[in-house]
Amino acid sequence: MPCRTHARTVDLTMPWNPIIKSRRDWDVIPNLHDYEAVRNAFSWEKARADLDGLPGGTGLNIAHEAVVRHATGPQAQQTAIRWLGKSGTVEDYSYERLHDLTNRFANTLQGLGVTQGDRVFVLAGRIPELYIAALGTLKHRAVFCPLFSAFGPEPIRARLAIGQAKVLVTTESLYQRKVAGIRETLPHLQHVLLISDEQPPTQRPGTHNFHHLLEQASGTYRIGPTDPEDPALLHFTSGTTGTPKGAVHVHGAVVAHHVTGKLALDFHPEDIFWCTADPGWVTGTSYGIIAPLTNGLTSIVDEADFDAERWYGILQNQGITVWYTAPTAIRMMMKVGVEPVRKFDLRRLRFLASVGEPLNPEAVVWGEQAFGRPFHDNWWQTETGGIMIANYAAMDVRPGSMGRPLPGIDAGIVSKTESGEVRVVEEPGVQGELALRPGWPSMFRGYWNEPERYKKCFAGGWYLTGDVAKRDKDGYFWFVGRADDVIKTSGHLIGPFEVESVLIEHKAVAEAAVIGKPDPVAMELVKAFVSLKDGVEPSDALRRELLGFARARLGAAVAPKEIAFLPTLPKTRSGKIMRRLLKARELGLPEGDTSTLEGSS
Repeated sequence: MPCRTHARTVDLTMPWNPIIKSRRDWDVIPNLHDYEAVRNAFSWEKARADLDGLPGGTGLNIAHEAVVRHATGPQAQQTAIRWLGKSGTVEDYSYERLHDLTNRFANTLQGLGVTQGDRVFVLAGRIPELYIAALGTLKHRAVFCPLFSAFGPEPIRARLAIGQAKVLVTTESLYQRKVAGIRETLPHLQHVLLISDEQPPTQRPGTHNFHHLLEQASGTYRIGPTDPEDPALLHFTSGTTGTPKGAVHVHGAVVAHHVTGKLALDFHPEDIFWCTADPGWVTGTSYGIIAPLTNGLTSIVDEADFDAERWYGILQNQGITVWYTAPTAIRMMMKVGVEPVRKFDLRRLRFLASVGEPLNPEAVVWGEQAFGRPFHDNWWQTETGGIMIANYAAMDVRPGSMGRPLPGIDAGIVSKTESGEVRVVEEPGVQGELALRPGWPSMFRGYWNEPERYKKCFAGGWYLTGDVAKRDKDGYFWFVGRADDVIKTSGHLIGPFEVESVLIEHKAVAEAAVIGKPDPVAMELVKAFVSLKDGVEPSDALRRELLGFARARLGAAVAPKEIAFLPTLPKTRSGKIMRRLLKARELGLPEGDTSTLEGSS
């Protein structure tokens, strides 16, 4: 059927109205229909009362709230997850079935000697076993640590080593291509559980068969006492220097996951929800696994990679009502145009949201043109664990804005004085660092084994996000950029140090520096500048060799897309490479203060 929506005519060649007025012909009344009233009445204690807690008052466990309480109640037979395989397979997992399978995985961990607090890593695409392992790990009170399947061996090795992984769940093909060669460098890794890619499964030395273990395990499991401050999730994020940082989140974070699903994504019990994010990233865990399940929804999981017509077919055929996706995907849809959308009946789709990087105003307005509704941008980080600032269903949208702070979240713009004190910027429109008052449940509790790195994130009673932003007179926040050199590409944070470290392992490379280069689809591309060792000459063949070397080690998600050769890299007198200067020269921007540049007088 053709698409039937309430679309308004939008001319993208003309300047748009800076405000998209909230519609009042709601299909359902938004949970956050009166922002000020809900914000004034909100408390985290009241939000906690929405959840059951473990029987007998023995604590708060994410898996209990996401699975057990529904599986043992009237929603037992409701579909919790509908999995769409890339080959056309469709498989439903009711809350009751999910309960049984995650019980079996929890018992499997117990049989392997995994104890509370041990780290269980999962390296897989969007397949059912990933979701079973995640929730079973949380039931067992071990720590779930997702890895992005597009990572290469080196990012995988670094994260497994930092987190001291005891168990890794992965597929046979990923193990063979990315893990087998590094396993001997991981002394803490005691068990590898392989998901069969073929039948009968290949027997690989030193591994277990995932499905065989589940078949042998009991389907009965009782979650032990779980303190809300017990570690539950370990998400890795990148920094400008040093190794990746492992952000620790606790079981109490489920309060924020649950209520932000209601308020920021406007979850209602009858919703069919689709989060397109991979659980290898925090969005795919917080809102691809936890939040829709705690709210008792049916969640769609698509194994396949992006394809515009496939996505529109999923929106239509699965009756999606709430859709959470990424700016990169939206810009890719925009390139295809609105005509493909017209082939589909998307009348059930009532709320569209985006996260991962700033959503450009054109994309917000394009949502109106293509779907009859704007995309609602929101902002948060790996460290915040959940949505902090958002454009809500009942709020006027200002294209390009992150929106306004969630109830329970105190956000501000701050700057540091010459003495290092933090000053709150009260004037509207003035840029500064976006900061949050600590205390929300999903706030990270530390960087794994790096207490000093964690302490540096806080000053003057604020959590300092590292993002530069401004606030307008009506309380809307606007993203300006990063305060550091972290690269944001296709919604993923890439630390330049991690890429540089691999490049300089090549025999031809003396030094390397990495920047983010603007790109109309990915927002930024990773670009590397390389100086070669004496006697090595730059060439197109060497450039291709370096690109392939980096891709093999880092994976497609992290490796540079472009490499430029320079005789030397600009450095400070202390020897620090000036990425800022490289970026300014690449983009034709003012170079700023170069008085500390090596060789300057």
